[in-house]
Parts: sequence; C-alpha cells; structure tokens
Amino acid sequence: MSNIIIIVGSMRKNGNTIRLAQSFADGAAINNNVEMVSITNYYVNPCIGCNSCFTRDGNKCFQNDDMVQIYEKLRNADIVVIASPVYFYGISSQLKAIVDRLHTPMRNTFNIKKLGLLLVGAAELPNLFDPILMQYQMVLDFFKLDSIGMVLVRGVKNIGDIENSSSLKKAYELGTSIY
Repeated sequence: MSNIIIIVGSMRKNGNTIRLAQSFADGAAINNNVEMVSITNYYVNPCIGCNSCFTRDGNKCFQNDDMVQIYEKLRNADIVVIASPVYFYGISSQLKAIVDRLHTPMRNTFNIKKLGLLLVGAAELPNLFDPILMQYQMVLDFFKLDSIGMVLVRGVKNIGDIENSSSLKKAYELGTSIY
C-alpha cells in the first residue's frame, strides 16, 4: 500500500482536471492511501531563487505561506501525481509555483519513488503536451523516479467536456494498477 499525493493545479473547482484526478483517485484508493491537494485550497508564493533555504535551519523558505503544509504532505508520500490543465503549452502557474518551490534541499528528505501525470488541454494539436513531457522526463531522470504512467487528454475545453471522453476510465484504470 502506497501513500499517494495528487497535486491538482486547476483553479476550476469543478473542472475537467479535478474530474480526471478524482477518477484516478477513485481507482488508486482501492489499494492505497490517497490524498488530493488542490491549489484552490493553498496559497503558495513563487520561488524567488534566493537560495536562503540552503542555509536556513531545516532548509525552511523565508516565505510564510501554505507551502509548509504541502512539504509535510510530500514528506510522507511514496507517489506523487501531477494533474494540470495545459495553458499555453505548460502547467498552470499556480502549480508551477509549487514545483519551483521544490528547489530546496528539503526535497532530499522526501521518500517519493514514483511520479504520474494527468494533463487536460483544450487544443487538439499532436504536440500539445511535448514541453510538459520533456520536463516530466527530466524530473524522472534527475531524481531517479519511476513513472506510474500518464493520461493525456486533448480537446477538452469547457467544464464537463471530459465526460464525453474515454480518459476518465483510463485514469481510473491507471489508479487501480497501483498497489
């Protein structure tokens, strides 16, 4: 049984990204402990690259925001799943702020072994997800993580559009494959 954290990077509380993440969570919860962390519930400042976390006690960031709570959740996770809408060929800025705040030696205390990816984009372009997939692979390589897989959904723009695709089933099945 793994501890799975799903970080949902959409500001739409009832949008397609949260729906995809929930489908994954429903499948994964059969054999694992699953927690969803939605950016709508946390305020995280962007990293300013000052590197003070490298010298501060406990590698703490000088910024006093909700990232402290997210660090605690990540410290206990075995698997992290990133779920994001795709805005201009990248993850949401709120999610990017969280990712950038992992530029801290504190990340070396985490026990994360695997990473997953759930993406939702409005466009139908064949290379829509390529920039994010490149970053994903670089993170896997740098941290020597295994990929649990990914679900990439194109052509989903308006709230509820995801209901007409096979992606919810794919996300659920990806979730059930983890045990």
